[in-house]
Amino acid sequence: MDEESDVESDVVNFGRIVTAMITPFNEDGSVNYAVAEALASHLADRGTDTVLLCGTTGESPTLTKEEKYELFKTVKKAVAGKAKVMAGTGSNSTQEAIAATQKAAALGLDGSLQVVPYYNKPPQEGLYRHFSMVAKACPDLPLMLYNVPGRTGQNLAPETVVRLAEIPNIVALKEATGNLDAASQVRHLTPPEFKIYSGDDSLTLPMLAVGGSGVVSVASHLVGVQLQEAIQAFEKGSVQKATEIHLQLFPLFKALFLSTNPIPVKMALKLLGWDVGAPRPPLCSPPPEITQKLETVMKKLDLL
Repeated sequence: MDEESDVESDVVNFGRIVTAMITPFNEDGSVNYAVAEALASHLADRGTDTVLLCGTTGESPTLTKEEKYELFKTVKKAVAGKAKVMAGTGSNSTQEAIAATQKAAALGLDGSLQVVPYYNKPPQEGLYRHFSMVAKACPDLPLMLYNVPGRTGQNLAPETVVRLAEIPNIVALKEATGNLDAASQVRHLTPPEFKIYSGDDSLTLPMLAVGGSGVVSVASHLVGVQLQEAIQAFEKGSVQKATEIHLQLFPLFKALFLSTNPIPVKMALKLLGWDVGAPRPPLCSPPPEITQKLETVMKKLDLL
């Protein structure tokens, strides 16, 4: 990394498993901070290296700024000394992203996830300027880029990622395109300290094979220990063991996306006894057939 960077190399290590944590709600739809605290601590004890708050899985579009800020404070305290905390503070307004990220930095969080600006579909130069402005405004906070064109309507091109990787505190990419060629191109053209994370549990193993470091995971709510085991096996050269675990968990990876994320994972947590509430509108609880499929898969994995 650039010697002028205020970001220390050990700080930018988000580990192998970044759990995109759900946001629990009470029956009246308000945020259940007590359950958020308990769930974050539970995840940190079971394979999660970094807890990501207010991402896609955390239903960020329906959370207020005040709710997000309170979640950051609550979870930071809950996992202190056990896991790092990353804040989803991206926006399709550059100024709003800067303001939210500065607040996360002031709280002493460990990093920020910066999604590609959604709906307004900026060109690649606009994307470069957006992310570089956020990074410049928050030089002490490590940033992870988040490329998910299925939700944003715009792809962050590998060439743009490579340019952005030259900025000292832009340290990682969450690649959720399913495009291994794009990930390979980024890996080929960036230094090894720039980390690439799979944005899909089902693609973690192939992403590791092309130089990835881990996964921003939904399934780790349920199988964080097993995911850690798989990634560590791969790192040690035990590819067969990693593949066995991947294939064993594959039905779960797919079941968790039978409906829009985080609808299935919230139901899965409910089946395990977690009082996480229903998703906020416009999302909704799953139909009975999806719940039944989740139950079947979870029972086969001895999760229920």
